[in-house]
Amino acid sequence: MTSFIQSIHIRDGEYTKIIYTMIKEQRYTDSIHVLTDLLASHPDSRPCLSLLAHCYFYTQDFINAAECYEKLVHLCPEEKLYKLYYAQSLHQACLFQEAWNVCLTIANHSNLDNHVKKLQAAIKYGQEDIIAVKNLIDQCPPDDIDTEINLGCILYKEEQYEKALKKFLSALQIAGFKPHLSYNVALCFYKLKEYSSSLKHIADIIEQGIREHPELSVGVTTEGIEVRSVGNTLTLHETALTEAFNLKAAIEYQLKNYDAAKDALTDMPPRSEEELDAVTLHNQALINMDTKPNEGFEKLQFLLQQNPFPPETFANLLLLYCKFQYYDLAADVLAENVHLTYKYLTPVSI
Repeated sequence: MTSFIQSIHIRDGEYTKIIYTMIKEQRYTDSIHVLTDLLASHPDSRPCLSLLAHCYFYTQDFINAAECYEKLVHLCPEEKLYKLYYAQSLHQACLFQEAWNVCLTIANHSNLDNHVKKLQAAIKYGQEDIIAVKNLIDQCPPDDIDTEINLGCILYKEEQYEKALKKFLSALQIAGFKPHLSYNVALCFYKLKEYSSSLKHIADIIEQGIREHPELSVGVTTEGIEVRSVGNTLTLHETALTEAFNLKAAIEYQLKNYDAAKDALTDMPPRSEEELDAVTLHNQALINMDTKPNEGFEKLQFLLQQNPFPPETFANLLLLYCKFQYYDLAADVLAENVHLTYKYLTPVSI
């Protein structure tokens, strides 16, 4: 932080304290405003760009984070970590090929090789190239807990849910409670239709999220209290609360407990509609379709234009158009998205 202060010539100590305090208190949005102003007058400040990239990443604004890291890569081509962070940001933004290309420039650096291999595996997983994922995981240390988890993810992708569950449970026993790992377990139980077991792990995730992060306002919206958005912070992501509540809603919906499904969606940490993730938007559309069909169709149509979108979106939009007797609209969607027909529709779907 000292070099940061020196390099941008902050005029007074109070300004310095403000930046220290905001980042320490995880006020990343406020920090972004300050750092953006500073960067305007010092566009090549390495510390300023680094802090700004960090703040963008922690607010899950991965496109802007990638842009900052790209500038840092040009400013400091010898610093391989910036390339790794650049690739990670591109991957999180679902720019898989771009992320892969950056990874190729830092491959075979011994101190980063394991991190790069894991990231490359994640990229190929996003591209659904399972053979490549397996090859990359085979090059990772077998005693690394991430290797066990990644093998579980492959098994899940191959719809071998019982084997995937064993991998995740084994990793959970070794690593202890981790929200996203518990979510993987809950998701496998869901796929196996063992809903009570799935709900147990979901409850564990929610309980820890409430206990450790009261600032995320879990359940407050359902209670009718007006609260502001908690934002799409990395903290929210790390709790797996959004994923847990979406899975809980899906289970209640399958069990035809429609009011409980709606409650699950409104219990999750509050965010404005433009901040909602694709899965939440999809589930909101589906669960509220009987009372708000126009909003539901708008959300599903919007999701269909995004990359990626929940795989169920295409089939559900068609089925709901047919349910509401909008056959012409269903035909239009089919005609405009022939490539999705082969990918997402099966005899079961129709």
